[in-house]
Amino acid sequence: VDLGKGVKLEMVLIPAGEFKMGSPESDKDAFEWEKPQHRVRITKPFYLGKYLVTQEQWEAVMGNNPSQFKGPKNPVETVNWDDCQQFVGKLNAKSAAGGGKFQLPSEAQWEYACRAGSKTKYCFGDDETRLGDYAWYGKNSGNTTHPVGEKKPNAWGLYDMHGNVWEWCADWYGEGYYAKSPADDPSGPTAGTRRVFRGGSWFGDGGSCRSAYRYS
Repeated sequence: VDLGKGVKLEMVLIPAGEFKMGSPESDKDAFEWEKPQHRVRITKPFYLGKYLVTQEQWEAVMGNNPSQFKGPKNPVETVNWDDCQQFVGKLNAKSAAGGGKFQLPSEAQWEYACRAGSKTKYCFGDDETRLGDYAWYGKNSGNTTHPVGEKKPNAWGLYDMHGNVWEWCADWYGEGYYAKSPADDPSGPTAGTRRVFRGGSWFGDGGSCRSAYRYS
């Protein structure tokens, strides 16, 4: 997608399919709000950004850069959920002729894309000592964000799904939502006070980068 001034937004087509969302009871490190693990079907394919939204992409759409850690290829940060809705709205106005509609992913779409077919704690397995190959997090970030795409991608070609910066999802956060979630394309509670974010960040520990970890 051409954002103007030579700035592009690359997307990856995520296939429809099903997966087990959340953490199993057997995982003693998991929190209660990641349970129960439940089967979810994503009934339609969708596109997701290949990389985190960068500062140059944000600037091309919004005309400003609120980030603390400046760098055109670094992910945009210090943006709240409402800021992201404005970004999406302007992106949709900009590309109205393209026929697609931009929106934040649902929490289920995000975890499905992050897992990329894996059933383990991380997209690459359960061994946290390998996390540094895939993520910038508290142990290796040097207390800053890093340019997108420098670590290994997951099996579907998505970068920085673990670490670097937290990623907003469309859903309201509901601690007990998993117990009553529909199987097909769940979109979260109908109301709430906080929104979901996922994936861990440059300042978090390895546990907060797990595929099932959720926060608000």
